[in-house]
This record gives sequence, structure tokens and C-alpha cells, in this order.
Amino acid sequence: MAEFKEISPDAPAGAKLLNWVDNRFPASKLYNEHMGEYYAPKNFNFWYVFGSLALLILVIQIVTGIFLTMHYKPDAALAFGSVEYIMRDVPWGWLIRYMHSTGASAFFIVVYLHMFRGLMYGSYRKPRELIWIFGCAIFLALMAEAFMGYLLPWGQMSYWGAQVIVNLFAAIPFIGPDLALLIRGDFVVGDATLNRFFAFHVIAVPLVLLGLVVAHLIALHEVGSNNPDGVEIKAHKDAKGNPLDGIPFHPYYTVHDIFAVSVFLMIFTAVIFFAPEAGGYFLEYNNFIPADSLKTPLHIAPVWYFTPFYSMLRAITGEMMYALVACVAAAAAFTVLKGRLGAFLKAAIALVALLLVASMLVIDAKFWGVVVMGGAVIILFFLPWLDNSEVKSIRYRPDWHKYLYAVFVINFIVLGYLGIKPPSPVNERVSQIGTLFYFGFFFLMPWWSRLGTFKPVPDRVTFAAH
Repeated sequence: MAEFKEISPDAPAGAKLLNWVDNRFPASKLYNEHMGEYYAPKNFNFWYVFGSLALLILVIQIVTGIFLTMHYKPDAALAFGSVEYIMRDVPWGWLIRYMHSTGASAFFIVVYLHMFRGLMYGSYRKPRELIWIFGCAIFLALMAEAFMGYLLPWGQMSYWGAQVIVNLFAAIPFIGPDLALLIRGDFVVGDATLNRFFAFHVIAVPLVLLGLVVAHLIALHEVGSNNPDGVEIKAHKDAKGNPLDGIPFHPYYTVHDIFAVSVFLMIFTAVIFFAPEAGGYFLEYNNFIPADSLKTPLHIAPVWYFTPFYSMLRAITGEMMYALVACVAAAAAFTVLKGRLGAFLKAAIALVALLLVASMLVIDAKFWGVVVMGGAVIILFFLPWLDNSEVKSIRYRPDWHKYLYAVFVINFIVLGYLGIKPPSPVNERVSQIGTLFYFGFFFLMPWWSRLGTFKPVPDRVTFAAH
């Protein structure tokens, strides 16, 4: 049993209370480890505010979600009416609902920017692989949470969007139809689907999400934060063992983050009060019409943050399968002919490639669309092992790397835009090219990330006071 720390009888009441708590719970220890004595690099820039903003939005979503569940009814006959009741009759209900719906889109905007910062500065590289994996798992859980929450208003787009996405699981060979039936809880999207999606959205997925966020932060504070230079600040320490290129997170970065939070909240409130639907991108107009299983909307598309992946799904047609087969065959041939591998390993790769090509030609393209859509997210988990660059940060990579990253971002935005638009031959072709570029960016990364002339990385972080 740990010894109790004594405190002077003349100490202030607040100090006595804190000492009493510290003797029973490590409050001061946790504060010092994660705030007061946690040293972060002193050269953080604008890109390092999005992690804190994501945490803020998570709190907003949980708090507003609790208030919404007080009035929402997870019943197919009452769900739409209960949302209208929240909007029209519950005091400040419209504000809570708009905060929650705008918060969902804000969450994805912030998370996409946070992930892009990691991509730019190599925050997924050793020793931060686990931080990145937890972050990708958070992104995956967030997508599941958003998808299940999207059904709850029980509007036309909620209903038919869920119908389309759940039916995709039916394309999986052998287990597909049973899996789709299990997810729906019925032969069509209905009351059973709404109830289970509500349970997952309100209880199951948030618990997983919170656990992953805690794991993400613990892993981050264990190895320390990355910085725009990609230099390890723990390499140079003072006599007390504190990094020379670091500063305590509190008060320096708490003030930094409070300013970012203030700017974010101004933009967030402006959207809520003046454009909560964001022209139909945050809240689609079809979702203000009650769900009708007998009337299909002219164009069904998911909400904007899913559309890049939805565009990849639609890009996989029977014609596109031949291009994918050619890519698999070419990759296997290159690996076998040029790779420095043993004969047994080369034979195994050739056999796997042959089986994959055969299955791609036999199994319906719809299934491979689902594989591509899921693979677009899963491939992010492997980024720490795909990047073979000599340096972490984009600052010290060849200039053409920056242009390649810029093209990647533009391609992702174009895919997102095409996912919103109705299908057309031109859109289909562009989305197919965009899908090939997206996967090519990652699959060829072990090769292209080594190319070019790298700039010398400084021994210490570059920092200019401002």
C-alpha cells in the first residue's frame, strides 16, 4: 500500500483537498504526465490543431446526442415525426439537432485534415505506427457511427441510402445474403433495422470510439508528438531530462488550441445559424421527406463524406474488371521477374495472382466494388510499411513529392464530387481513372517514395518565434 503524503495543517483548503484526492487517485500525476510536464515540439504549426478540434467535436456530438435521444423514437412509424417534433416543438431542439448534424460533417472535415497532416509530415513512421493504426481504427469506427446515424431521421435519402449500402453486402459470395439479412434484421430495411442501428449508434460504436480515442492519446503521449521537421526532440535533453526543442503542453499549447477552438466555434455557429443544410450537402433536401418504400428518389447518393469511397464503388464495372486484372497480372509479373525473392516465394506469388485473376473474372463486379470501397480505407492501416522515404517530413523530400501529394488531394476531392453526381459515361470514366490513381499512389509508394534527391534534415527543429 502506498504511503499517504502529508501536508501542512496551515495549507489552503484547495491544497488540502487536492492532497486528499492525490492520496486516493493520481489526479496530479495524470495532469503532469499528459499536460503540465508533457513536452511537445516547439515548432508546431497550424496543422497541429485538428486533433484537439476532433476531441472537441466528439464531446459536442456526445452531448447533443444525449439530448436528442430524450425525444427521438426509434420506431419506423414514429421516427420521422419525432425528428420534426424535436425541430418544431422541443425548446431549442432545432439548435441541438443542427449542432449534431453539422457536427457530423465538421468531424469528418477535421479528421480528413488531421490525417492529411499525418501524411505530409510522416507522423505514421517509426516509432508512431501504433498511433496511426489507432487513428485509422477511429476513422473506420467514425464511418460506421455516421452511417448508422444517417438512417435514424428516417427520411427518403436515409432509407434508400441504407437500402443500397446494406444490399452491397449481399454481393459477397456464399455468406452475402445471410449477412445482409442479419444487418437489416428483416428482408427489407424496416423497423428492425432502425432499432439495431439506433442501438449501435447510441451505445455500441460510441463505446468503441471512446476506447480507441483513449488508446490513440496514450500511444501518442508514450512516444511523443511528431513535428513538421520530423526530428525526434528526445534526442537532445537538458540537465533535468527535458527535451531542448520541446515546451510544456500547458500553458503553451492549451492557449494555442483555445485560439483554434475559438475560430472553429465562430465558423461552426455561422454554419448552424445561416446554412445548416449547406446547400444540401450537410442535410439533403430529400431527407426532409418521410421514408417511402414505394417511391425511389431519382438519384441516391450517400452524404458527402462517404462519396469518395462510393465513387470508387461505382467505378468498378465489368469493363473496369479487365483493367484491374491487367494491373494484378502486371504487378505479379514484375514481382516475379524483378523481385529479389526466393524461388518458392515467387511461385507462391504467381499462384496467388493466378487465383485472384480467375476469381476476378468469375465473381460479379459488384462484389469487387465492395472490396475496392473497403480496401480504400483498409490500405491506410499499412501506410507505415509502404513509405520507404529516407525522411519523414514533406519539407525535406523532393519537390515533385509535394506535387504528387497535391494531385492525390485533388483526386480525392474529385472522387467525392463525382460520388454526389448522377452516373454518366464521362463521370464513370473519370472515377475509374481516379480509383486507379488512388490505389496506385499507395501500392507504388514503396517504389516512388525512395526516388529523388532528398534535402538534409536538421539535427534540431527549425523554429522562429512569432
